[in-house]
Amino acid sequence: MWDDQRAFLAVIEEGSLSAAARRLGLAQPTVRARIEALEAALGRTLFVRSVRGLTPTPQARTLATSARAMAHASDAFVRRASAGADQPAGTVRVSVAEFIGVEVIPPMLARLGALYPDIAIELVLSDTGADLLDQQVDVAVRMFPPTQAGLVIRKVASIRLGLYAHPDYLARHGEPATVGELGSHRLIGPDRNSSDLALAQALFPDLERRALVLRTDSHPAALAATRAGIGIGVVHRHVGDADMRLRPVLPDVDVDALDTWIVTHEDLSNISCIRIVFDHLVAEFSALH
Repeated sequence: MWDDQRAFLAVIEEGSLSAAARRLGLAQPTVRARIEALEAALGRTLFVRSVRGLTPTPQARTLATSARAMAHASDAFVRRASAGADQPAGTVRVSVAEFIGVEVIPPMLARLGALYPDIAIELVLSDTGADLLDQQVDVAVRMFPPTQAGLVIRKVASIRLGLYAHPDYLARHGEPATVGELGSHRLIGPDRNSSDLALAQALFPDLERRALVLRTDSHPAALAATRAGIGIGVVHRHVGDADMRLRPVLPDVDVDALDTWIVTHEDLSNISCIRIVFDHLVAEFSALH
């Protein structure tokens, strides 16, 4: 029945039989047959058929929570089974924020791969953070304090944030000498993210929303806009200082410092490949400044 439940979950999450079939690598009639078999076994209708496709019933949406938990457990089982007994090998699922996944962690993982070529990484980019307790992931890099019980936690770097701009922007618009002068510059900032908006308001209490010439809640997009010379943006200092396309603006002013934690579940911490990835990330992030 698990194959039928996997098909059910895929249809729920993908929204159609054809998309679910592509995700599962199956033919569409096979997925339809599995849905029908599951409905027959349960004695109830899970999807309402219409010209617009399949619409899940309220009970189907409730059952999806259990199916999703089973899928996470199945994936975790496969990752645990892939761990080598005598040598570091296996698959480790790592959750990081979007910016960290794009700009920070790739060279760290390259160094890990050079040391342990038989460890494979599944990288999950999420600014909300995947759940370690239900084994959605094995290791997480968090920019907020972990509060759940049953976790192994190591606090590492406080990542400093500063203001940066492209040299071409500074050549055209000049360089502000004080925080007050930023109001006359073209700024890149948050759109609707409440924590980022609160940070911007705390640093620049007189800043008006219309002063932001580009507003986005995607940190990689904000960095790309800063690199393109659109305006002055907030960048991790270790990223901005290493980038030849950027120059620090008001280098003595730190916008914020992001406390960072590396986290895993205590039940996973003694699995060799997970422990290696955990310790490697602790060392790499501790070296950031």
